[in-house]
Amino acid sequence: MLSRVHSAAVIGVDAYPVEIEVDISRGQEAFNLVGLPDAAVRESRERVRSAIRNSGFRYPLDRCTVNLAPADIRKEGPSFDLPIAIAILIASGQINADSLDETAVIGELALDGLVRSVAGALPVALGTRDHGKARLIVPEQNAHEAAVVGDFDIYPADSLYGAVEMIEQGFPGEPTTVPPDQLDPQAAEYDIDFSDVKGQEHVKRAFEVASAGGHNVLMIGPPGAGKTMLARRMPGILPPMSFPEALEVSKLYSVAGLMPERVALMRTRPFRAPHHTVSTAGLVGGGTIPKPGEVSLAHNGVLFLDELPEFGRGTLEVLRQPLEDATVTIARAQLTLSFPANFQLVAAMNPCPCGFRGDPVRQCTCSTGQIAKYLQRISGPLQDRIDIQIEVPRLAADELMNKQPGETSKNIQQRVVAARALQHQRFDNTPFHNNAAMNSKALRQFCVLTDEVSSLLRSAIDRFQLSARAHDRILKVARTIADLDASDSIRVHHIAEAVQYRSLDRKFWN
Repeated sequence: MLSRVHSAAVIGVDAYPVEIEVDISRGQEAFNLVGLPDAAVRESRERVRSAIRNSGFRYPLDRCTVNLAPADIRKEGPSFDLPIAIAILIASGQINADSLDETAVIGELALDGLVRSVAGALPVALGTRDHGKARLIVPEQNAHEAAVVGDFDIYPADSLYGAVEMIEQGFPGEPTTVPPDQLDPQAAEYDIDFSDVKGQEHVKRAFEVASAGGHNVLMIGPPGAGKTMLARRMPGILPPMSFPEALEVSKLYSVAGLMPERVALMRTRPFRAPHHTVSTAGLVGGGTIPKPGEVSLAHNGVLFLDELPEFGRGTLEVLRQPLEDATVTIARAQLTLSFPANFQLVAAMNPCPCGFRGDPVRQCTCSTGQIAKYLQRISGPLQDRIDIQIEVPRLAADELMNKQPGETSKNIQQRVVAARALQHQRFDNTPFHNNAAMNSKALRQFCVLTDEVSSLLRSAIDRFQLSARAHDRILKVARTIADLDASDSIRVHHIAEAVQYRSLDRKFWN
């Protein structure tokens, strides 16, 4: 007897339909699985057999052929266990399949028949809905993230027996729903606050400018100056995510298997801080069937690279494309995939290998050659892509002992949101969403300078020997500073502050 059950699989961050076909014919007991399955899919044979028997059903002692269509796309992961088991039960005449024409099924099976969570439930729900299905059976732990999809019924299954009972009764219960407050990114709260940071007012100002315009930041300072503490608080002053942004982030985390159980939507902006031993594939993504890397998991959030020169030179250089294009393209022999990577880079480093070059308290023990070799790990093209470079000095004793709390993240965020609102109005009907994304044509249109301002910028370019890319980024930062002042035009003090954020590369690298 032949049976068909609908399922889905994920390539990149999008799902495509998969049809599970099972044919049971007379002959010696066998289980043949075809359709380009990977090792995890092939191993479903033992999980499915044990789950069927331990759930009180009869496993057919005949020849069983399972086909995963389309057969020309490689299938991976254990999410086909549950639909294969249901298709076998239908083909062996143990359950009725009349109510499955408009239903898709995903889920991993334990040997006792329980259903375990799988990666990619959210994109599968979106893809299944878009392909015209009416409902989706998912593991109970994935029900909330899949239920984010509107106009689509999500039914949770905790076991194979429970899924079969639900199918035979025609889905009698109510589908899973998500409370509206869990779908509102505006209500997101962060556990840490800028008010905890002692001193470093100029660095806080730089982070405010960076957040208002979407600019990248490099901090240079001795150990213990507070660089990591500052970086971790940046997501809290970024504007709250919109629902489409939160959905994009949730899809990426769902595909990567990092979505917390029973969480409907990722509402706080991501903060990713990979260790400096991360591989190139771990940073930008990779694999036989590519998965998102750290730069994509930081999409719509912050990617923090601490001890920047300790990262591999080749690993850092692959950041250049996503920093420019806000996307990562991974090419393989069989397919090419693109992952979104619209993140803000926050990097931190010491001024030398020992960390105390220029420190007023501790003496540097590094030789000139060691310092040069250390700083040369950061290439010029990568430096040019970092808009704001700020020195983070050691705190004085008075600043450390000061018990007066600093300005809260909420207050800083309000100014950032106001500046972003001006940018949204300015860039209406354009492909840009913040100042950092402007191209050369947009700079000429939105960053018109007076003669006095142009003269100051020309002097800065000559003095610091700035590149054309650095010139453009100074204009972008100046435009952001003007937005924070609610100024229609870029003035002298806006350019002066923006140039100040480009001076450290000459101090340390020249």
